[in-house]
Amino acid sequence: MDWAGFWVSLTAGGIAGMCVDLILFPLDTIKTRLQSPQGFKKAGGFREIYAGVPSVAVGSFPNAAAFFVTYEFVKSVLATVTPLYLSPVTHMAAASFGEVVACLIRVPSEVVKQRAQVSPSSSTFQVLSNTLYQEIPFSLVQFPVWEALKDLWSWKQGHVVHSWQSATCGAFAGGFAAVITTPLDVAKTRIMLAKAGSSNASGNVFSALHSVWRSQGLPGLFAGVVPRMTAISLGGFIFLGTYDKTRSLLL
Repeated sequence: MDWAGFWVSLTAGGIAGMCVDLILFPLDTIKTRLQSPQGFKKAGGFREIYAGVPSVAVGSFPNAAAFFVTYEFVKSVLATVTPLYLSPVTHMAAASFGEVVACLIRVPSEVVKQRAQVSPSSSTFQVLSNTLYQEIPFSLVQFPVWEALKDLWSWKQGHVVHSWQSATCGAFAGGFAAVITTPLDVAKTRIMLAKAGSSNASGNVFSALHSVWRSQGLPGLFAGVVPRMTAISLGGFIFLGTYDKTRSLLL
């Protein structure tokens, strides 16, 4: 990847990250208020649903930009040394490296600080490890599926997919990845809501998964899968569609 490609990926990634966060922020605020013990109305109802959005927007640009710059760079490097049939492995590796770099930037952010405050005994390394456990598996599924769907659609129609088609592929890839990684999201929620001194308070993802499996079985591991799949499918459509459209305009 040359310098032009670097700046295109950085800009397109940052814009995509900001767009998806700005559009989905009100939905996340409403969801949080619906889950509040105070009740929806007392928690704020529909008032000021964009409260706190500036900090989210500021944080989303560098995170997404770092991810896509790394993703495109690693993908371009590996593509020169790996055969075509190993493309999914290339995309998995690129997505993993992208998440690691983005996560390193995200560690000082408010999101990770809140996670650390939930489990005060967790070190920065533990917080980073748990975040990677949650983020990397999702990207390992989403990006190879997204790239494969785009390639298939391009082959079927005889030319490269349009941005709206890339967005549609992103929605399917995001929804599929959301279903596959729902157990990790359930574990994350259990850890965040764990009482001090409980087994889940240690922040161990595998311990939390085992606890859910023992108490609730498979239905417990996939609790909330439908709303999660719906929200992430929408996010995938916006995020990857915006990235692809912005990239095509800049190149």
